[in-house]
Amino acid sequence: MKAEYTISAIVSGVVVVGLLFLFLASPAPVQQGSALSPTGAQTKAVSTGVPYTEIVNPSGFVNTDGVTIKELVGKKVIVVDFLTYSCINCQRTFPYMKALYATYKDQGLEIIGIHTPEFAFEKDIDNVRKAMKTFGITYPIVLDNDYATWNAYGNQYWPRKYIIDIYGNVVYDHIGEGSYEETEMKIRELLAERAQVLGMNAPATDSALAVSEMPAEITAAESPETYFGSSRNRYLANGTPGRAGEQTFSLPQTSSPNVLYLGGTWSIAPEYAESVSSASAVYRYNAKNVYIVAEADTAISVEVLQDGMPVGDAGGEDVSGGVVVMKESRLYKLIRNPQAGEHVLKLNVKGKGLRLYAFTFG
Repeated sequence: MKAEYTISAIVSGVVVVGLLFLFLASPAPVQQGSALSPTGAQTKAVSTGVPYTEIVNPSGFVNTDGVTIKELVGKKVIVVDFLTYSCINCQRTFPYMKALYATYKDQGLEIIGIHTPEFAFEKDIDNVRKAMKTFGITYPIVLDNDYATWNAYGNQYWPRKYIIDIYGNVVYDHIGEGSYEETEMKIRELLAERAQVLGMNAPATDSALAVSEMPAEITAAESPETYFGSSRNRYLANGTPGRAGEQTFSLPQTSSPNVLYLGGTWSIAPEYAESVSSASAVYRYNAKNVYIVAEADTAISVEVLQDGMPVGDAGGEDVSGGVVVMKESRLYKLIRNPQAGEHVLKLNVKGKGLRLYAFTFG
C-alpha cells in the first residue's frame, strides 16, 4: 500500500476512510424483527477489524447499575446477545448462555443482553426483572425499548449474538439458535488471545465443552409463528386480516392447517386480540410443542383441548388438568407432545379481558 510511495499512500488512505465509513455508518432503522428456529440459524464470518458498536440510548438496566462496551474493551471478551423475554427461540438459548457465563466469567468473559421488546409489555422493566429472575440470568441486561441499539447493529432477529474480542473487534456473528459448541470454541479461542495480550496464563482448554453436556432441544415445527393483533394477523382465516376493533367471529365446521380461527367476540388491537366475553381460538398445527404469548389484568382460566379432547398428558408445563390460568405477561407452554405431528388445538377462554398475542411452535 505504497508505490513510490506517495501516490500509494494517498490511495490507501482513501480506501481506509471508505471502509471506516461503511462500518461506522448507521444502518437504516429496523422496526420489527423475526424469531429464528435452529433450522434458520446462521453464523456469519466477520473479518477481524470490524469495530464494535456501542450501546445506544438504554432505557434501563437489570442486574447492573449500568454498562457500556467501551469500559470492557481491552479487559474482557464480550458477547452481545439480542433477546426478548417472551420469545421461545430466545428462551431455548438461555440455559446455554448461563452455562457459558458460569464457566468463563472468571476467565474474562462478559455477556451483555440487549433486551429489545417485541411487544409493548416487554418494555416494562419490572416484567423484565421478573423474567430474568425466573430464568436465572445474572449477567447484565440492557433495555433497548426504542430499538436504538438494535438499529445501530442493523439487527433483524431474536436471538442474535455478536462476540467482541479483546481489541474491540466484532469477530463472530450468529443468528438464531444452535451452534452452541462452535460459539463456545470461539469464546475459548478469544479468551486465550486475551490472556496472551494481558500477559496472563492461558486458560485450560482440555476440559469438555460446557454446552456439550447439555441436552439438545430439537424442534420439528412446520407451523409458522401466528399473530393475533391486526398489525400482523395475516393467518386469520375467518375474519379480515389487518382490521382492528370489536368483531364477532363464528367457528367453521372444519379447519385448514396453519391458520387461525377465532370464535365469539374479540377486540382486535394492533398487537393482540382481547376477549370481550367468553370466546375461543382454534388452530390446526404441525409441531411437537405449542406456546402462546398472553396476559390479562385478572386471572382467566382457559380450557385446552387437543383433537376435541382435554389435553391430558400432552399438556405443557403451564397446563394442569386441561386448564391454563393466564395473567402474567409472558409465554405460556400449552402442549408438549411425545413427537411432532398434526393436531387441532382449541382454547376455550372463560371470561373477558384475556389478551392473546401470538402462537409459536417447537
